[in-house]
Amino acid sequence: MKKLAAILALGAAMTAATAPAQKISADGAQQTFRFYVDQYFDDVFNFSPTYGTQAGFHQYDGRLEDYSAAAVQTQIKSMREWQKKFEAVPAEGLDGSVADDRQVLLNNIESNLLSLETIRMWEKNPDNYSSGITNSIFVLMSRDFAPVDTRLRAAVEREKLMPQVFLEARKNLKNPPKIYTQIAIEQIPGIVSFFENDVPLAFSKATSAETKADFAKSNKAVIDALKSYGDWLKSDLLPRSNGDFRFGEATFRKKLALDEMVDLPLDKLVEIDMANMRANQAEFARIAKELDPAKTPEQVLAELGNIHPAPDKLLNAFQDTFNSLISFVRAKKIITIPSDVQPTLEETPPFMRATTFASMDPPGAYEKNSTKAYFNVTLPEKDWTAAHVAEHMASFNIGTIISTAVHEAYPGHYVQFLWQSQFPSKVRKLTMSASNVEGWAHYTEQMMLDEGYGQPGSGAKDDREAKLIRLGQLQDALLRNARFIVGLKMHTGQMTFDEGVDFFVKEGYQSRASATVETKRGTADALYMYYTLGKLEILKLRDDVKKKQGAAFSLEKFHDDLMRQGPVPIKIIRKSMLHDNSPVL
Repeated sequence: MKKLAAILALGAAMTAATAPAQKISADGAQQTFRFYVDQYFDDVFNFSPTYGTQAGFHQYDGRLEDYSAAAVQTQIKSMREWQKKFEAVPAEGLDGSVADDRQVLLNNIESNLLSLETIRMWEKNPDNYSSGITNSIFVLMSRDFAPVDTRLRAAVEREKLMPQVFLEARKNLKNPPKIYTQIAIEQIPGIVSFFENDVPLAFSKATSAETKADFAKSNKAVIDALKSYGDWLKSDLLPRSNGDFRFGEATFRKKLALDEMVDLPLDKLVEIDMANMRANQAEFARIAKELDPAKTPEQVLAELGNIHPAPDKLLNAFQDTFNSLISFVRAKKIITIPSDVQPTLEETPPFMRATTFASMDPPGAYEKNSTKAYFNVTLPEKDWTAAHVAEHMASFNIGTIISTAVHEAYPGHYVQFLWQSQFPSKVRKLTMSASNVEGWAHYTEQMMLDEGYGQPGSGAKDDREAKLIRLGQLQDALLRNARFIVGLKMHTGQMTFDEGVDFFVKEGYQSRASATVETKRGTADALYMYYTLGKLEILKLRDDVKKKQGAAFSLEKFHDDLMRQGPVPIKIIRKSMLHDNSPVL
């Protein structure tokens, strides 16, 4: 789901029919809108074939995104045409949920225009090119949706187009922020290794001699192009990378309103998050004092980082949580789990390990042939020092293993994926609000413990372990609280990069190494406030529904109703469940 969001945000673009948009009568609005939606997504996949593959439309497998400046202008023109078309469909002629879908698409189009015309990552971020092509191959490798020879042929066709991507990058990149160029340079060795080792291994069972020979040529050309690009980044682009990564307040506010339908003043948002952060810090201190009155919260946190499984037992530790979590969800009537099939645990793919501790990789909404969902966990590398291994494993302490299993699997991302077939429209299956998807997963971390999971006899063996599990959940919550503030304040000029790192350390209870990685992420992922934002929106929605329904309130029904609406902004779900336009926060 995170990957889907990233692909959409990069500008999944559209070509529209050339006829000018005409106002549609209310009587024909419903049918016209559905016809337009099908056309729209056909064009989305034409301009973003990698997303087409991920979504399960495999006619796009042999094609690659056009990264040229001319293609960007074509996308902009096409989106303007689609904007007019959807605006010409009268909302009053649509059913309520369909009218909401229309608004979601209009916001999505305007957000992509903002990204391409104002934010302009295609001119600023060199990693978009190298990591972009990597994902285009990964989606062909990661699922057995077709015979290996068929997928390898598609990979060859994509790889043939990749050297041109780096020629376009050299033409497009204009004065990027130094941090963006530095991150791209850091990523290049891992990406080269991916094409040298992981891609050939993934297709090693191919039998077509002709395709294998073509692959040897195309893959070498990509590796050579990547190495050349890396050299160019260091020698040419880095010395002239003096740009500003900050969005600025106006762009930040507009992006937040379009993507998440949140338009509260930014200082009010800061006030809301800081209040939640202080409450989490106070609760952390209270529990830490109960565990050991002689130690500071920071000392207790350091000890917590030492309580983790052995690296070779880490996958088993996550697997061992599944049955316990599922049993609790069903016994306590938390949410309906639509399938008994569990996600498949595996080690994180090598090229993702530098930036990901754990992730959920579900199949696309229209994938018919490869329907497994993969729960990826990053294990220590064999050549790491003992200190590096210890620092890495501290992120998988007794508390955060539970928190991560809840977030990624039960009842977080994986359960939301299991509801995907019940999402009510194509729009809701192929677009998403991060504050819904990540907000839901983050909300479940707290909700499950509030409902009694992680207590002795239910996920914990004794009271001490129960307290450690709650501390792990609170540490994860504080990390997300810090993202909220750092992303907002860095991009509106209220905080420097170094101040962001310090904030993660002091207020988010992160190590300095982790804080630096988190702050780097925030330079490009400006709205990564969406974790806490979405959690707080869902908590308020739940409280408001509970007040309205009184004794008739059912947590399971509330969660089921939330899921079946699909991953739209919580503002839309509030309107559906409460029948009003009350504030989301």
